[in-house]
Amino acid sequence: MKNKALLSILLILVIVLALGVAAGAYYSWLFHQKNLVLETKNRELQNLVATTTGDLASTTARLQAETERTNALSEEVSSIAGTVGTLNKLSQTDKELLKKYSKVYFLNEHYAPANLATVTPAFWINHEPQLIHFSVAPYLEKLLERASSSGIDLRVSSAFRSFGTQTKIKANYKITYGSGANKFSADQGYSEHQLGTTVDFGTPSINGDYNKFGKTTSFTWLTENAYRYGFIMSYPPDNSYYQYEPWHWRFVGVALATKLHEENKYFYNYPQRLIDVYLVNIFD
Repeated sequence: MKNKALLSILLILVIVLALGVAAGAYYSWLFHQKNLVLETKNRELQNLVATTTGDLASTTARLQAETERTNALSEEVSSIAGTVGTLNKLSQTDKELLKKYSKVYFLNEHYAPANLATVTPAFWINHEPQLIHFSVAPYLEKLLERASSSGIDLRVSSAFRSFGTQTKIKANYKITYGSGANKFSADQGYSEHQLGTTVDFGTPSINGDYNKFGKTTSFTWLTENAYRYGFIMSYPPDNSYYQYEPWHWRFVGVALATKLHEENKYFYNYPQRLIDVYLVNIFD
């Protein structure tokens, strides 16, 4: 009986062991299959990522190239538009405004500014109406107002003068001074006053003696501030055109006036080709 019971137990153990081995083999095979499936999926994912990355890189490169071409085209269009705008603006700007008229360029008897404005009467020195180029008027008024607010009594004795008016003035000077008039008075057609951008300043304290103007606080204020409003002194000491005229100031635009002031340069000694660059922005 004992032997039979032992044999039964052994048989059961063999069967259990066999089943265990079979189950292990099955699960090992099942794991292997699952692993194969995972490896396959992994390769597919890697291929998908590689393909997507390649497409993305290619797409990014194409997009960047297209963006660069678009920007280049935009810059070209802007440049052309800017050039056209500049040329259009220049075509509407009087070409005479920055020319050197004193014994150099000539204005004929028909030339006059397209529009003139009346200087504020409070700034007339002799109660005689004074006219100025319409686009220069705001700059002149600001200059005069700032001088006044600074305690400086600055007035306008002469602004725009026509070809005919200059002819009469020069004729009278010749009667009084003879050929000596050429040292301080321009012939008709060569006067900056005909441009309408030039002003003879004065102050009541000099009683009409403009040779004293250079020693006044009004003149000192002009030398320190006039360029801020676009004005420069046309005939400083030792110029080769006319005698020293501290009262005679011409509008050339803020940019050019500032450059001449900062570099201590004289308008009539500055190359015309460099002066002409400032014409398009003379009233900016």
